[in-house]
Amino acid sequence: MFELRLHLFHLPLSAVIRTIKSLFTLLIMACLLMAGLSLNAWAQQATDFSVWQDDAVYEGTHEPQITPSRILPAESASVTEHTVTINGEKVPYRATAGTQPVWDDHGVVQAALFYTFYERTDVESTERRPLVISFNGGPGSASVWMHLAYTGPSVLNIDDEGYPIQPYGYQDNPYSILDVADIVFVNPVNTGYSRILHPEADRKQFFGVNQDIDYLAEWINTFVSRVDRWASPKYLIGESYGTTRVSGLANVLQNRHWMYINGVILVSPTGLGIDRSGPVNEANRLPYYTAAAWYHEQLPEELQSMDLLDALETSEQFTQNELIPILAKGAWMSEEEKEHAIAQFARYSGLSEEVIRQHNLDVPTSFFWKDLLRHEGHTVGRLDSRYKGLDRSDAGARPDFNSELTSWLHSFTPAINMYFKQHLNYETDVKYNMFGPVNPWDRSGDRTGEQLRGAMAQNPYMHVLIQSGYYDGATTYYDAKYTMWHLDPSGKMKERLEFKGYRSGHMMYLRREDLKNANDDIRSFIQKSLAPAGTPAKY
Repeated sequence: MFELRLHLFHLPLSAVIRTIKSLFTLLIMACLLMAGLSLNAWAQQATDFSVWQDDAVYEGTHEPQITPSRILPAESASVTEHTVTINGEKVPYRATAGTQPVWDDHGVVQAALFYTFYERTDVESTERRPLVISFNGGPGSASVWMHLAYTGPSVLNIDDEGYPIQPYGYQDNPYSILDVADIVFVNPVNTGYSRILHPEADRKQFFGVNQDIDYLAEWINTFVSRVDRWASPKYLIGESYGTTRVSGLANVLQNRHWMYINGVILVSPTGLGIDRSGPVNEANRLPYYTAAAWYHEQLPEELQSMDLLDALETSEQFTQNELIPILAKGAWMSEEEKEHAIAQFARYSGLSEEVIRQHNLDVPTSFFWKDLLRHEGHTVGRLDSRYKGLDRSDAGARPDFNSELTSWLHSFTPAINMYFKQHLNYETDVKYNMFGPVNPWDRSGDRTGEQLRGAMAQNPYMHVLIQSGYYDGATTYYDAKYTMWHLDPSGKMKERLEFKGYRSGHMMYLRREDLKNANDDIRSFIQKSLAPAGTPAKY
């Protein structure tokens, strides 16, 4: 060391620095070897684990320890066998809960998507057995909602109107579509148990309208190949933002993966990039306002005494035939037209003429949720306006919170965590993200409505079913109708487009009666859109 020290004094400063760096590198390598961890093993761990956990375990040492159960494996599967009774028929099925990777163009794992696949086991062949691929929305939402409350073989414990009850848990779903179709529920990146795995993965490849569609199409292609279901008729179902997702997927799967789809089911659809700005946007809210006001008995007696659907019919007629043309005139509408529109808007909304006049006939949904029951000291829910909330103050222009969403999380969160561990034997310490970190989300280039129209035009087999709840204030039923009306301007595919409405909200299936009705509608839709064997796909 003394000789080395003398030698260093005779070297230029740059050489001394290089020598010190080399010694420091050697020291680090020696420490790693002494700890029993080679550089190769360290590199492998850096690739395999998405993050070094902030809440790592400490056991008598100040060095963080990686807990494998907190890291999602790129490939995993828990397979279990079950039976459920659906519409009086016993249906045996196999459930696979697991993960499948997302690769980049070089075959390097970037992320792992968690999925649950249910397949009926007493069928002779899957060639004519439909496969339903299911997504929820958000865009950062897990697949939990439709999985554990709608089409899957189990549903959570709630009362007949959808409100949480204790003890939490789940039960068999007597209305599941598993009797007629196999179902896979998919969680996009950072939702459910799905996670980014590569430490240097670019988040932008996942979080955007078109990016989301692109990588999920690749994932579906791999999944269908792995489970050997290329021969099966295929259906896409999406809820809320999931309708944006599956509308784009229908087109991308057909045009880039040559996978043709028999049907697309849009549950509480978004706008799908279809323009409805200006007077149309302002006016289209009114029929929903009528539905929510009818439910809370805030309409004039003449309308309140009608059945809901009759009241909505009159509201729709006024909206389409009178309100939109008047609003289109803007400030040049006559005083008589303005006063007529205000009076009728108040009549159909349950709001006062004064607040409608103050808003120049452009009443935001957030104000409606706050104002409809302000005199009673309550707000109404956004996604389902049957639900009431309590604010700190009755004053204000919008509710403090979404009363329906807090109710749903109350019951869904414990149920899904119990379900995977107890029923499907999937063990992990990874947190199940009901809503995951996916922002910023690139919403540019949303042409998903046109993509769906194009896919339908290319594929004579393809049908579309739209399902909406009348009390949904986020993706309103009348906007869903408007989407259907304008999806195909030519009108040549109207016979392949179908709308179904329900006396509930965004998640219409939470109401027991509509759980049955909505599943029956999907079952009928699947059976109707299955072409008889040997029928050519042609115009």
